[in-house]
Amino acid sequence: MEKLQDIDELFNKGVILRKTGNPKESILYFNKVLEVNPDHLDALLNKGHALGKIGKYNDAISCYDKVLKIEHNNVLGLINTGLCYHYLRDYEKAISYYDKILETHTQHANTLYHKACSKALQNKFDESIDLLEQAIKLNLTFRVKARGDLDLDKMRNNERFMKLVDKWKD
Repeated sequence: MEKLQDIDELFNKGVILRKTGNPKESILYFNKVLEVNPDHLDALLNKGHALGKIGKYNDAISCYDKVLKIEHNNVLGLINTGLCYHYLRDYEKAISYYDKILETHTQHANTLYHKACSKALQNKFDESIDLLEQAIKLNLTFRVKARGDLDLDKMRNNERFMKLVDKWKD
């Protein structure tokens, strides 16, 4: 029982460090947890997130791959893998992970939003705006987020986009 408590303490310390802007240090704690339990999903997810924060996207993908081997439909593992590929500018691969989520969670606003961003960077503006509209209907905060998102810069002068983010109403 003491071992489990130690793992929980190490994990919690890692989470606190990650959330307070110390991703490199948090990784050390997640590694300690993973030494004891290599299949600790939350440690793998948090380590992947911390690696992504410091720009080590391929290492983060390795963590998420382990998560997805254990739980192949893990939404956080799928969306974070998609985000890593997005940041690596492999938009098709990113979209393939978003699509896996949307197969079972068709109304997942966060996934719709990120897929819209990848589509915009592929210059598929109509598809992007359609996805963005869906995301905003599900969660109005995405309207505000879209206004400043650099991924959507190529669409700033698109009339549909402007109407969606500036004057969109229920």
